Amino acid sequence: MTPERLGLLWGITVFAGAGARFLSLVTGLPGVVLLLLSGLLIGRSGLGLVEPLDLGEGLEIIVGLLVSLVLFDGGLNLRLPGETIKAIVIRISFIRLSISLAAGLLAAHWLAGLGWNVAAVYSAIVLATGPTVVTPLVKQIRLESPLSDVLEAEGLVLEPVGAVLALLLLELLVGDLHGWKEVALGLFARLGGGVSIGLLTGWILSECLRRLPPDPSLGIRLQLTLGFLFLLYGISEWLLPESGLPASVAAGFVVGRRPSTNANELDELIRQLAQLAITMLFPLLAADVSWGELSPLGWGGVICVLTLMVIVRPLAVSLATIGLPLDLKQKLFLGWLAPRGIVTAAVASLFSIRLEQAGVLGAGPLQGLVFLTILMTVGIQGLTAQPIANALGLLKKEKT
Repeated sequence: MTPERLGLLWGITVFAGAGARFLSLVTGLPGVVLLLLSGLLIGRSGLGLVEPLDLGEGLEIIVGLLVSLVLFDGGLNLRLPGETIKAIVIRISFIRLSISLAAGLLAAHWLAGLGWNVAAVYSAIVLATGPTVVTPLVKQIRLESPLSDVLEAEGLVLEPVGAVLALLLLELLVGDLHGWKEVALGLFARLGGGVSIGLLTGWILSECLRRLPPDPSLGIRLQLTLGFLFLLYGISEWLLPESGLPASVAAGFVVGRRPSTNANELDELIRQLAQLAITMLFPLLAADVSWGELSPLGWGGVICVLTLMVIVRPLAVSLATIGLPLDLKQKLFLGWLAPRGIVTAAVASLFSIRLEQAGVLGAGPLQGLVFLTILMTVGIQGLTAQPIANALGLLKKEKT
């Protein structure tokens, strides 16, 4: 790909994302929905101006680094005030890990027609809600606590788990792993290793930030943080593939809670960069969607996704919140809102390439079903989140 064509690709992508942000502010429509539509418009399903695969191997690196930035920002802002919220997040995470995995496997095979092995990979990919979608959505609609805290924390906890598990199932499918024992050991090793590396890096970074001279330039703090973060991601991926995601969350969590790091000032800069990353990534990955991959799924694919949205998610939330001090309205909203986001799209795109290279049948339908899941959850839930929350009385009261 020529440098001129590469520059045009990024120019169109960033302009489309910025235009979607502008329209969101002007119209009041959810920004994540417009970002998704902008990607469809400029990509293979629309005008054909952007082809993400033209980036080659650089696509995986760029996506990984930008996603690590988004997850670091999420870890920096992760708040679990009170035992109730912690209990809800832990229960939802564990119950969804079992129920949603099994239900996604069965739905993808029986309803969407994927083979058992590919259906298992799909189930792991779409396991988690996307913090890149949930966080801006709950902030835009002004969702009250504790629901906003629970939804953001759930995505940050399960997003890395789903990505790592999906990679291990993919390796099992292509023959790099042999048996479920190796999958289980790999899951614990990569999650545990990533979190450990992230905690250590976060502590070192916070110590460096604490030892800066009084009133240093915020630019120095930002440069130091990005240097640590990108090195952390690179080392984690080199040692344990897919461990960079949990490492990024863990590092952000530590920095956000260490004293004397001026995390609040740093947070604003990181948040702006994370928003820029989302503005770039969402249109870029949505541009990879092809109607040719979606149309063969037919109504089976639509019913599969609807099953996950209106049956599996509410069931998991109902079981997870038994005995907890949440009223029916709060449980209903928690059971409804579960949009998938950038990490889901990125994993699907990259795994589809790996499956095709390995000669495994079903790579196209897998990517198509994952993007159908993103389209339906972001589109339907993104547009209905505010009206439903308003009808249930779950929005923050305007100050008078």
